[in-house]
Amino acid sequence: MEILNSSLIDWSRAQFALTAMYHWLFVPLTLGLGVIMAIMETAYVRTGNEQWKRTAKFWMNIFGVNFAIGVATGIIMEFQFGTNWSNYSWFVGDIFGAPLAIEAIVAFFMEATFISIMFFGWARVSKKMHLAATWLTVTGATLSALWILVANAWMQYPVGMEFNPDTVRNEMADFWAVALSPVAINKFTHTVASSWVFGAAFVAGITAWYMLKKREPEFTKQSMKVAAIFGFVGIVLTAWTGHGSAQQVAEKQPMKLAAMEGLYDGQEGAGLIAFAIPNPDKKSYDDGVDPYIMKIEVPKGLSVLGFSDFDAFVPGITDIIKGGYKDYKGDVQLSFAEKQKAGKKAIQALADYQTAQKDRDAAAAEKNRVILKENYAYFGYGYLDNPDQLVPHIPLVFWSFHVMVYLGGFFGAFFLLLWFFNYKNKLENTKWMLWISIISVPLVYICSQAGWLVAEIGRQPWSIQDVLPLQTAISALSVESVKITFFIFLILFTALLVAEIRIMLNQIKKGPKAE
Repeated sequence: MEILNSSLIDWSRAQFALTAMYHWLFVPLTLGLGVIMAIMETAYVRTGNEQWKRTAKFWMNIFGVNFAIGVATGIIMEFQFGTNWSNYSWFVGDIFGAPLAIEAIVAFFMEATFISIMFFGWARVSKKMHLAATWLTVTGATLSALWILVANAWMQYPVGMEFNPDTVRNEMADFWAVALSPVAINKFTHTVASSWVFGAAFVAGITAWYMLKKREPEFTKQSMKVAAIFGFVGIVLTAWTGHGSAQQVAEKQPMKLAAMEGLYDGQEGAGLIAFAIPNPDKKSYDDGVDPYIMKIEVPKGLSVLGFSDFDAFVPGITDIIKGGYKDYKGDVQLSFAEKQKAGKKAIQALADYQTAQKDRDAAAAEKNRVILKENYAYFGYGYLDNPDQLVPHIPLVFWSFHVMVYLGGFFGAFFLLLWFFNYKNKLENTKWMLWISIISVPLVYICSQAGWLVAEIGRQPWSIQDVLPLQTAISALSVESVKITFFIFLILFTALLVAEIRIMLNQIKKGPKAE
C-alpha cells in the first residue's frame, strides 16, 4: 500500500472530523428527543388528554428539523469513505459495508416510511396507528445508530474477518462476531443512554425558558416531568455503560486508556485523576519530563475503572511501547519494535506471495501465505516508522475525557435536583435552577462532542486498530482539492447549522400550537 504525505493525511483527517463532528451535533438529539416525544404521545393515547398531544407535537416539530439536517450530514460522511479514504474502502469494504448496507436498507427505510405517517397522519389514521408510527420512527433511528456503531466498533476492535491475499482485502468470516462484539454492544448502549441525557437536557433547557417567561404552564409541567425522570434514568445508564466501555478500552485499546489519563508509566493500583494540570513541556514518552505540574488522584480508581480490581496493573504509554508487561489475561505483550518487525514481515510475505502466484510457484505461495497469517495481527505496525507515531494527541484526549466525566457528574446532580424541585412543585419559583437548566443545553453539546473526541482521537494512528494506519487508508488526492472541499463543507455545514438554529428558535418563540 502507498504511504502518502503528511499534509494530505492531516487535511483528509480534518475534513472527515469536520463532517463527523457536525453530524454528531444532530444524532444524539434525534435519538433522545425521539423517545421523549414518543413517551408524550403514549401519555396522550392512554389518557386522552389533548394537552399531551400539544406537547408531543411541539417536540415532534423540533425533532423533524433536527432529523432532516442530521440525515443530510450523514450522507455526505458516508460518501467520504469512497472519495477520501478509498484504500480503506477497498481493504475492508466487504466487512465495513455490511452494517452500513443493513442500516440503509432496514433502519433508514423504516424511518423514512413511518416519519411521514408521524407528521402527516394525525387526522388520517387512528391514535394507536399514529403512536405505532411514532415509535417505529424512533426505533428506526435507534437501529440506524446500532448498525453505524457496529461498523465503528469494528474499526476499534476488528473481529470476524479473514485476510485474502489474492484480493488484498479483508473479508467477512463471521457476521455475528462483528455484530455482537462486546465493543459494539457497549458502544451502542452507551451512545443511546447518553443520547437520552442529551434529549432530556435539551427539553429541560427549552422548558425552563418558558417557565421564566411564565408561558404555557401545562406544557411546561408535562415537559419538565418527562425530562427530569427520563434524564435521570439516562445518566444512571450512561454511567453504568460508560464503566463497561472503559473496561473494553482497557482490555482492547490500552494506549487509548493511557492517553485518557495521561499515564506514561504503568502502575498496580493506578489512581484515577480527579484534577490535574498537564505539563506543556512533555513532548515524548521517553523525554524524562514529568507529565503533570500537579495532580489530584482517586487512589486505585483507574484500576477499578479499567479492570474492576483495586490492584490491577494498568500499563502506561512507556509500557505499551517497550512491552514485556502482562495484560489482564496474563499474556506477555510485545514491544513496538517486535510488533513493527512482525508487521514488516507480514507486508513482505504478502509481496512474496503475490510474486509466487505470478510465477505459479505453489510451494512458495503457500509458505508465504502461512507467514502472512502468522504475523497479520500486527500488519499495520509495519507501516509505522517510530514508536512516537503510536501515541495519540495526549492533551486533546486527556481533556476531552475529563471534560466528559466532569459534565457527566454535573448532569447526574442536575437531573436529581431537577426531579426534586419539580416533584415538590417548586421549580417554577427556583430561578437559579431554571437558569442552570438553560445553561445545560450548550453543556450537553460539549459533553457529547468530548465523548466522541475520546473515542476517535484516542485510537490514532489507526483507522482500523492494529491493522491499517491512517497514512495507508487515504486516497491519492491532491492536497489542494481536499482543502477546497474542506472549506466548502465548512461553509455548507455552518449554513445548515445556522438554519436549524433559526428554525428551532422561531418554533420555540411560537410555542405549542392550540389544537
